[in-house]
Amino acid sequence: MPPQAPALDTATDTRPAGHGGSQPWSPAFAPGGAAPGGAAPGGSGGSTVPGGTPGAVPPPLAPAERARLDEAFRATLARGIHGLCFSPYLEGQAPGSQIGEAQIRERLAIVRPHTRWVRSFSCTDGHEQTPRIAHEMGLKTLVGAWLGTDAKINERELQGVIAVARAGQADIVAVGNEVLLREDLDEDALIACIERVRQALPGVPVGYVDAYFLFEKHPRVTAACDVVMTNCYPFWEGCPRDQALAYMQTMLARTRAAAPGKRILISETGWPDQGSAFHGAVPGTEAAMQYFVDTAAWAEREGIEWFHFAAFDEAWKVGAEGDVGAFWGLWDKDARPKFG
Repeated sequence: MPPQAPALDTATDTRPAGHGGSQPWSPAFAPGGAAPGGAAPGGSGGSTVPGGTPGAVPPPLAPAERARLDEAFRATLARGIHGLCFSPYLEGQAPGSQIGEAQIRERLAIVRPHTRWVRSFSCTDGHEQTPRIAHEMGLKTLVGAWLGTDAKINERELQGVIAVARAGQADIVAVGNEVLLREDLDEDALIACIERVRQALPGVPVGYVDAYFLFEKHPRVTAACDVVMTNCYPFWEGCPRDQALAYMQTMLARTRAAAPGKRILISETGWPDQGSAFHGAVPGTEAAMQYFVDTAAWAEREGIEWFHFAAFDEAWKVGAEGDVGAFWGLWDKDARPKFG
């Protein structure tokens, strides 16, 4: 079992700077979830699993089908996708560790041929170096400031992201990630942070990242954004893999309806390849590969800006998200390719 992250202290913001992968939302596809068109307890809509046993492991693909999936995955990765969520943690590191330039450069060099954008999650503890190095490599950057319950950390993050963007290293700025989902800040405090950064960075698109249904619940936050960045995880709503792409598309449609006229991008989506099932959503190598291939093909056809979560597995995340937390990457924790 990979090492676990330190236990979370609810009195301070020890949520990871760059955790990504979200957390369980309402299991909309689980028995007892919302009916079609309704709202599940966490605010997300969905339906119950149509038949079958929730969490049942699907049979492996036949050899010829698996060979086709391997080839499709390799071709998709070689062609490159719009964006990858990037954290450079090495074995034994976790949020709070000081991150060095060499490891950032080494990890970015691996992903560089396969993406046009990288998304970073923090502007402290060395993560503020990622946008500069990415730009040096010809990549565009979605740069995040991690906000939580600790006012001192929040201030460092806000100052950091403003400095990075003023240096010309941020193509888009994200002020906070799932702050409302975690209930770390209230709406007024979050909007104040967004407006502060917007005013400091004229000409730089500024927005906020959260689960898609939070933009419906918080129209004032949505209105404050130049760019609305929506996290869409069918897995965390218990959706079976074979329905996941269609369900993720409804998540995007709901975000669009909540933010008419706004630039919208999918800031996180993905599927874990190991770990425990979440109701009807079952991790697996073939499931993760197919979700990646399907999403990339759809996004390319439709011109969707999207960021796959994630570039690399992060061993420390099992403490924050359960056993699936460490297995969202296209490369493993040691930067070895996992698929295809």
